[in-house]
Amino acid sequence: MRKSLIWITLAALVMACGDKKEEKKDSFEINRSKTAVKKETASEGVPVDLDNKGIGPIKEVKFSDEIDEELAAQGKATFEMICVACHQINQRMIGPAMAGVYERRSPEWVMNMILNPDGMLREDPIAQALLKEYNNMIMNNQNLSEDEARAIAEYLRTL
Repeated sequence: MRKSLIWITLAALVMACGDKKEEKKDSFEINRSKTAVKKETASEGVPVDLDNKGIGPIKEVKFSDEIDEELAAQGKATFEMICVACHQINQRMIGPAMAGVYERRSPEWVMNMILNPDGMLREDPIAQALLKEYNNMIMNNQNLSEDEARAIAEYLRTL
């Protein structure tokens, strides 16, 4: 008797796990195998804005077609010394991931954020949205020169 009950339960379980069939209801097709994909405007959920130049001393940055390898190397050294405490290349940490930053922000915005994080957080809507996205973790002013910030900006182009 007990073996029969086990076999009946097993057979019911196998039949219950059969192929899911699509259902149609009032001309509306339901397909449970598909999932909706939500598209975000940026990886951190903050809108992409390449026209925003930010708040600070940098009004215009022109990148040459080719990366200045020497300048990028200087920027990499500074980035690894100062920035990696909060920023990784390909994953968010305390701050956003840096790979592809120029697909989300203008070079002027990036340099102004490096040079003037206090002013940016007070007045720039993107910086304020990032602050909220990253649990109000404030970016500290590292007191870098414009040349150091430009070197970091060049390094970020290589990512």
